[in-house]
Amino acid sequence: MIKTGIIGSTGYAGQELVRLLLGHPQAEIVWYGSRSYIDQRYADVYRNMFRLVDARCLDDNMKELAKEADVVFTATPQGLCASLVNEEILSETKIVDLSADFRIKDVGVYEKWYGISHKSPEFIPEAVYGLCEINREEIKGARLVANPGCYTTCSILTLYPLVKEGLVDPDTIIIDAKSGTSGAGRGAKLPNLFCEVNESIKPYGVTSHRHTPEIEEQLGYAAGKEILINFTPHLVPMNRGILATAYGNLRPGVTGEQVQAAYEKQYGEEYFIRLLEQGVYPETRWVEGSNFVDIGYKIDERTHRIVAMGAIDNLVKGAAGQAVQNMNLLFGLPEQTGLQQAPLFP
Repeated sequence: MIKTGIIGSTGYAGQELVRLLLGHPQAEIVWYGSRSYIDQRYADVYRNMFRLVDARCLDDNMKELAKEADVVFTATPQGLCASLVNEEILSETKIVDLSADFRIKDVGVYEKWYGISHKSPEFIPEAVYGLCEINREEIKGARLVANPGCYTTCSILTLYPLVKEGLVDPDTIIIDAKSGTSGAGRGAKLPNLFCEVNESIKPYGVTSHRHTPEIEEQLGYAAGKEILINFTPHLVPMNRGILATAYGNLRPGVTGEQVQAAYEKQYGEEYFIRLLEQGVYPETRWVEGSNFVDIGYKIDERTHRIVAMGAIDNLVKGAAGQAVQNMNLLFGLPEQTGLQQAPLFP
């Protein structure tokens, strides 16, 4: 059994990790970490875990946790993992970090967009960006995995084949994305109250959202050059889900057959990526509660632009499910182990 520990187990992503790991045939949770609920019963924080979890919440003592767990998940705000990790810890355990601390290779870019000083930049070069469908082989040998964000996972996977195969001009990419309110975390914030969100939709982080450089960096690797995109997220009144709609200019002469071939080449054998039939477009309700990514596209013959669309559950493939998928790779298990739940509906 893989012994797992979670720091930040009482946030939404942390609780989703608990849910998934409880059903994982090769994993055991040995540490339910939470600064806010130390010594409280986990099932009193999340009543859905009544009679499923008897443990009490512990602190974020990474040094002690590293001695007990084979892998540590840090589902914490930006900056915490970077402040805790050191060589001694990485010599004893593997870390899958769900924050942005090790996703961006340029520490200056990280500090600019997140507004904090990085506490352990010496580990950034070795951290592997944990987008399994793209970096599978690198993840297998990693000590430190930077679990991608929810908007980024959906946006990058939706566009990656087009950029990788040179079918779209990457500097023309515009991404319009929508997220459910769980993406903002469990903390009490006025803009996320029911009356503030219900019966409304709003853009936020316009031209300044922190996932922008992450998307640019990863798509830049695919393009073989630095790129700039426009990314605008929106908050919609639902609990879960990300829908990303991306637009870009196709290169001259690119055909629909080439586009379809590119998606099949990249994702034809991927278990968690479902390429939809022509004329069928992603909906968040069809991926809810699952680790699947649904992708579809439409070519606008009139403008020679492509509209590519992707949908994920932000708490599963956008956070906890992807983290478990990374864990499976780290320990030589089939990627779908513990992640074969069918999407929930209704």
